[in-house]
Amino acid sequence: MNRVVRRLRTLPIRARLSMLVAAAVAFAVAAVSVTCWFIVQGKLYEQVDGDLRKMVAQPRLDDQIENVLRTCPQDTRPDPGYLGNSYFQIVTANDTVCVNSYSAGKVKVSATDRKVIANADDSPDGVFHDGTADNGEAVRVLTLPVQTNAGPVALVLATPLKSTEKTLNDLALILLLVSGIGVFGAGAAGLAVARAGLRPVDKLTEAVEHVARTEDLGIRIPVEDDSEDEVARLSRSFNSMTASLASSRELQQQLIADAGHELRTPLTSLRTNIELLTRSEETGRPIPEADRKALLASVKAQMTELAALIGDLQELSRSEGQRGERVQVVSLEDTVESALRRARLRGPELTITAALDPWYVRAEPATLERAVVNVLDNAVKFSPRGGSVEVALSDGVLTVRDHGPGIPEDELPYVFDRFWRSPSARALPGSGLGLSIVARTVREAGGEITVARAEGDGTLVTVRLPGAPTPPPELP
Repeated sequence: MNRVVRRLRTLPIRARLSMLVAAAVAFAVAAVSVTCWFIVQGKLYEQVDGDLRKMVAQPRLDDQIENVLRTCPQDTRPDPGYLGNSYFQIVTANDTVCVNSYSAGKVKVSATDRKVIANADDSPDGVFHDGTADNGEAVRVLTLPVQTNAGPVALVLATPLKSTEKTLNDLALILLLVSGIGVFGAGAAGLAVARAGLRPVDKLTEAVEHVARTEDLGIRIPVEDDSEDEVARLSRSFNSMTASLASSRELQQQLIADAGHELRTPLTSLRTNIELLTRSEETGRPIPEADRKALLASVKAQMTELAALIGDLQELSRSEGQRGERVQVVSLEDTVESALRRARLRGPELTITAALDPWYVRAEPATLERAVVNVLDNAVKFSPRGGSVEVALSDGVLTVRDHGPGIPEDELPYVFDRFWRSPSARALPGSGLGLSIVARTVREAGGEITVARAEGDGTLVTVRLPGAPTPPPELP
């Protein structure tokens, strides 16, 4: 059985559906056919039993019985044509069989006949049963208890079942043929229905094989808008998946291209400076001390910029699962305080003021601090010498306002794009990934960030994060 199940599992779905439909129809047809056969059998036997009852109702039956018993074992001769091809015999209590001369033959005495004689009161209307004649012919028998002058006897009337059995056999053959045609037709119909129903699955399979073979993520499976069946949902999911993969690949390619472009400039400058230092050592022509210090400072700055760029790229490449494992409740007030200490070190000539209220959010501590540091670094970088930066945190809203040149209105939609840098800021150090990382971190924490021009001058960055002014009770 297990082997058959395993073999069925290896068949295509189309073949399995066809077999299941054929099996279901075969079961239904078989049930109907067997029921029909038994109903017809019951009706035919009722007709035969009715004919036997009519024989009991024939006139002068009692005289016939007495005459048969009186002349037994010699046969008597009743009226011609009374019995035809039927059987007529008397069975006495001592198993003596008296057969009417016009009987078609003799019926073998059965245990049912003996019980009727012994228990006449239990079956006064007689008992129907199947029997066999001496010549082997199947007969339908009515055994009726009769009280005679010689004592209780059994009147056995029987009629051949040959025509009835022939009718039933013919019916069985017809039902078998009809059932076979029905099962075959059901299998063919099931195959056709399976082909029509699985056509979308075939298209989906072809699309998946095409993607696996060519890596072409632009393929789409047509789906009717009003269709809500399982295949339509699967097709929509596949289309959504390939669209997401195509978008991801496009972003990946764009990230690689942008990263290559951003790495090219510091690497070229770094290589040039190192070649100048190397050539000076090889030729024995020393570089003036001031120029040498400037070259080393430039090399150090370029290496710092490369390290920062590589760190930003690593941050962008981390998966959602890696970030979600380190999420916890964080004090945004403490995070901003820590970022402010670093910002004051980077801009000692600036006046940085802060008004912070307690606020607790659910985020990754290191990533959240990096995002706040990036916002403050931008404010320090673009603030004029001796300028000021105002930082405020109230009800989960963090605002950072500087008094620098600000961002032109036409450039505001691009500030969160990866590697985007304002034309006026490309001479300054940076990779253009800072605000992109900030925006992603804020979105992951369930918040939102906006950048706008401040009234008068400068830039205003607003970060809104969901949370509460007090930590959860379970936290220490």
